[in-house]
Amino acid sequence: MSALRTGYMKKSHRNIARRSITRHWLTNSLGAVTVILLLLEVLLIFLMRNYYYSSARQYLTSRMKIVTTAIMNTSGEEQTNYNAQIRSIVEGYEDKDKIELMAIKTNGEVDVTSSGFSPSGKDNMQDYTDAKKSDTGTASQIYELETGEKVLAMTAVISPKGSEYEAVRMLSSMKNIDSQIVLLAVIMTGVVIAIILLMLFSGLFFIKSIVIPIRNVNDVARKFATGDFRERIEKQRDDELGELCDSINYMAQELSNTEQMKNEFISSVSHELRTPLTAIKGWTETITMMYDDKETFKKGMRVITSETERLSQMVEELLDFSRIQDNRLTLVMDTIDILAELTETVLIYQERARALGIKLDYYEPQMLSFVYGDKNRLRQVFINIVDNAIKYSDKGDTVSVEAYEEEGEICISISDTGIGISKEDLPKIKTKFFKANHTRRGSGIGLAVADEIIQRHGGTLEVDSEQGVGTTVMITLPCIEQNKKSDKNDTVNVELISTEPIDSQEDIAADEQQTRNQ
Repeated sequence: MSALRTGYMKKSHRNIARRSITRHWLTNSLGAVTVILLLLEVLLIFLMRNYYYSSARQYLTSRMKIVTTAIMNTSGEEQTNYNAQIRSIVEGYEDKDKIELMAIKTNGEVDVTSSGFSPSGKDNMQDYTDAKKSDTGTASQIYELETGEKVLAMTAVISPKGSEYEAVRMLSSMKNIDSQIVLLAVIMTGVVIAIILLMLFSGLFFIKSIVIPIRNVNDVARKFATGDFRERIEKQRDDELGELCDSINYMAQELSNTEQMKNEFISSVSHELRTPLTAIKGWTETITMMYDDKETFKKGMRVITSETERLSQMVEELLDFSRIQDNRLTLVMDTIDILAELTETVLIYQERARALGIKLDYYEPQMLSFVYGDKNRLRQVFINIVDNAIKYSDKGDTVSVEAYEEEGEICISISDTGIGISKEDLPKIKTKFFKANHTRRGSGIGLAVADEIIQRHGGTLEVDSEQGVGTTVMITLPCIEQNKKSDKNDTVNVELISTEPIDSQEDIAADEQQTRNQ
């Protein structure tokens, strides 16, 4: 089992490593943001390139319009002067340091240029071809020269009658524009990288501040899972993680207390079960050997009956506790005389208290209002409380039972002058498995069951005690006039789980036998 547990924990650690928050954040959050930023950058570069190229075309178009207007203004002159005027305009073009202007003859050859150099015969003239086909007589294109330089070419068809020139063409280098686009792209890339790095470092710092405490919580929680509640999680900050650490530490403390009380409960119940079983076994063997002695036979049978009843009562307490834990405790509700149930409980324990040297005082009122409840369950509560009062009292102590009505509630006070309960144990007295004194008999769950029953009747059960002085248990139950309004529409399960009262004569015999044994 230990090997399996170790293997499971190692496997869990590997799974945690594979599915860590850091990896999840890197692959999902940061990855998604990086992709979005890169796509945004590509889109911006594309838009920026189109903007610059469009601006270059518009500028070239405006310069071309100036040239064609100047040429058209000279179209009325003689042919010789007209052709010379076109060559003069091209050769004397004022922006030739930025734009190269060409004059194209009707056969498609470039005759004169503003730079004085004729283009290569392999030069791309697609814009000239497109311009002749275009309705506007203008076309442009971007291409690379043989030198690898990218240029913007634009051709405008002029073709005046009698002229040897058909079109003019402009070439503008895109080097500066491309350099500007590359510079802006580098700047945007740097911004994107800076954003990603900022997100990366800030995110890793934030995740580190979460992951490390969570790993510590996980390590300590695994120790809790193995039953080791000694270690506590160190709270580093007053935030949600700090609250989680406090909650887990509180949970560990409560689990530790529950584990300790459970172990004490098992030890106590084992002892409580062993004592009557030992008595039953001993008297059974005695009766077997001395069955002819009628007096011994009767005494043994009384002890066996008493101890069997005691075992039955403990089993019923355990069953009731199990039903409460599973929310299966059912009540048979009816109008009952609560005073009759309390009086019967006192009568059951009067002889036992007298046999143990304990004074049992009962202050019985003339009458009390009726209560809407389960009489067997309420009698079980009274029996448990009175039994505890006698159990935790010594010879010469006094147990007092008093009942009265106050402000629409039935108040039942059961007090004793016994050993009492310490201040440290008093808040835990109604907790499951808890026993304030392990020298006295009992399973430690009777008061928890009693408190649950009273709560389901709409009442309260309060315990006030001082060590060495005594204990007072105050039970309050609403009168039937108060209860009818809230319960008239309730559907009640008719299943009954009852605890029969202990026969007083058998209890007296058991206590006498215990006194003789001591």
